[in-house]
Amino acid sequence: MRIVHTLAELRAALAGAPAPAFVPTMGHLHKGHLALVRLARENGGPVAASIFVNRLQFGPNEDFDRYPRDLGRDCELLEGAGCDLVFAPDERELYAEPQTYTVQPPAELAGILEGAFRPGFFTGVCTVVMKLLQCLQPRVVVFGKKDYQQLMVVRGMVRQFALPVEVLAGETLRAEDGLALSSRNGYLSASERAEAPQLAATLREVHRQLAAGARDFVDVEGKAMERLRQRGWAPDYVAVRRRVDLQLPQAGLLDEEPLVVLAAAKLGRTRLIDNLER
Repeated sequence: MRIVHTLAELRAALAGAPAPAFVPTMGHLHKGHLALVRLARENGGPVAASIFVNRLQFGPNEDFDRYPRDLGRDCELLEGAGCDLVFAPDERELYAEPQTYTVQPPAELAGILEGAFRPGFFTGVCTVVMKLLQCLQPRVVVFGKKDYQQLMVVRGMVRQFALPVEVLAGETLRAEDGLALSSRNGYLSASERAEAPQLAATLREVHRQLAAGARDFVDVEGKAMERLRQRGWAPDYVAVRRRVDLQLPQAGLLDEEPLVVLAAAKLGRTRLIDNLER
């Protein structure tokens, strides 16, 4: 596996080679990331990954400075998963000058849910993903479904800009107790880690209520958030949305439209997100 840190090295590594399947990451890898690498490998051809903690998608009071970084460990894991090339630039390399050109996703998708609680987040995501796609010129890019709204925002960007890349979605990997794997799980204390699976349990309960015929989404969502509050969480949202565009379900099509239940909540200092398709 080759590790490169500069755009010049990256271009030299890619010259004359088939376009790769690409897995963008911020490092601090876990089994969920490695599953995405294996999915990329199944697509055939070389596999490339990036490791870059993107300042543009962190708010002023978020955890950019304390986001864990361990390039050596991450590269060992990537090599074991079948990655061929790692692009690990520093900020001065990827943002050699202030990134005043940005990609602004539409507010109706990027201004709701995560976007409502993290203003500018999806602009930062789209801008760095666009830049990385331009740098690596992959034929396939792989994202995980755990970051469901991010996946949809990136898919929309790729579609509207007619980028010559296919977006693949990897299923959410979970621990045995149901907690969705996330780099931020490492921030949890022992007691918080024991409580953390309740976020997934809450999603399952909302899913059960929908399957049983519940259609008052405001009531279902409100009770789910209150359940989390009583357990010591600080929920941002629990939301039932259409999978196709993350908008509210239409009353006359409730039994026909594929739905997804999404949630974000803080447990102690750690903010966790999860979702469950219906």
